Amino acid sequence: MEAAAEAPGAPAALSCFSYNQDCTSLAIGTTTGYRLFSLSSVEQLDQVHESNEIPDVYIVERLFSSSLVVVVSHARPQQMNVYHFKKGTEICNYSYVTKILSIRLNRQRLVVCLEESIYIHNIKDMKLLKTIMDTPLNTTGLCALSINHANSYLAYPGSATSGEIALYDGNTLKSACTIPAHDGPLAALAFNSTGSKLASASEKGTVIRVFSIPGGQKLYEFRRGMKRYVNISSLVFSMDSQFLCASSNTETVHIFKLEHLTDRSVLIFVTLIMVTPLTLLCDPLSRPEEPPTWSGYMGKMFQAATNYLPAQVSGMMSQDRAFATVRLNISGQRNICALSTYVLTLLTSAPGPGQPYLVLLPAEHVVWVLLCLCVGVFWPQDAFPSRIQKLPRLLVTTSDGHLYIYNLDPQDGGECVLIKNHSLLGSGKMEENKENDLQPPVPQSYAATVARQSTVPSTSTMPGYSEDGGALRGEVIPEHEFATGPVCLDDENEFPPVSIP
Repeated sequence: MEAAAEAPGAPAALSCFSYNQDCTSLAIGTTTGYRLFSLSSVEQLDQVHESNEIPDVYIVERLFSSSLVVVVSHARPQQMNVYHFKKGTEICNYSYVTKILSIRLNRQRLVVCLEESIYIHNIKDMKLLKTIMDTPLNTTGLCALSINHANSYLAYPGSATSGEIALYDGNTLKSACTIPAHDGPLAALAFNSTGSKLASASEKGTVIRVFSIPGGQKLYEFRRGMKRYVNISSLVFSMDSQFLCASSNTETVHIFKLEHLTDRSVLIFVTLIMVTPLTLLCDPLSRPEEPPTWSGYMGKMFQAATNYLPAQVSGMMSQDRAFATVRLNISGQRNICALSTYVLTLLTSAPGPGQPYLVLLPAEHVVWVLLCLCVGVFWPQDAFPSRIQKLPRLLVTTSDGHLYIYNLDPQDGGECVLIKNHSLLGSGKMEENKENDLQPPVPQSYAATVARQSTVPSTSTMPGYSEDGGALRGEVIPEHEFATGPVCLDDENEFPPVSIP
């Protein structure tokens, strides 16, 4: 998911922070180490793990809710360390020729982004599969990886001067297509949960576009604002792909709702054709500010018809505004957002004989309350299924060490309401496995534990792998250390997931 690093020259409590792929966990990095939190509860923030072994962490990424975590520190900015934090062991580490700028994970691939190259690893055994060399200058490490391992698409800037997106298939290790998304350089990229949609924003930050994957057709276009340019720091879909959230260096967070613009435009067009003549001819006083003339009527029709004109003409008319917004109390601080869904079971069992059936209804609906009471008494007991309601929440993590949770109205949108504010640097409730308390972390690396002999792999230089298996010029990774045996991440005995209640 989206990750944030400390802005240059801006003091912050957190050096980095990121959500995992399904927004169920939050990882933060500080000058003393890193922490992992569970996001399963609104009221309580549970700390899953804390490590102070590596200081000055500026990248920390967790693979879903598993025990695998990837860490990079300022002490060794060219080295990626992969840990099994539940066992307290290191799986492997890789070193690269320049500073690591970002890391992306799914269950199939691990992607390391440098300023002018991208490395793709097979996460099952950490083998280097492909090196994409001579990529356009990417000083921020901007890239996005689909969390759906069946569609392991990778998106990164295809140009340093324009908003071209390069789409790469991480499974077949081949280029998919290029998408001319914006006029200016890219600032944010994000896939939806299935890897079928890709959202993008340019450095201006005024327009956000959504494209189909792998075809690259434009599906949606949203306008964040027109008055000022902003730096988009976070762009993320909800897990059901119904909403798209964008945050920036301003105090406003925008949430857009993904609707079918074409269907809606046709409906508006047909409605205007059928309803406007009746309104103007039969009830001319209903719109006194607009004279009932045929020129006014035709003006309305032409306004609706702009949806079918070329993009250069109707672009401004087809851009949607935010469905919901959030006004943060801070401005100028680095932040990232996530759209999570909390499941609330309203009705869990049928009422017993003579017991009324309780439902959640507004107090003013007296008639409905009485009806429910009657139904609860006389209706057959097995006719009451459980009712489950999914409540969307907006999560905002800021560089000053706070997690804000907001309610999002999925029907009406509007201003989101703050319901909880957590401090990430306070003492959280530990939910670590008790095995970790009984067995302290072993300083020995995980590579040594799976080796047949108690020998540590020697430091060596391994060439990168191209599509045909040969080494390409420049694809050399110095100081490559790897496990003697394969790391079987599917084996729960070797790589068990962290169970969070």
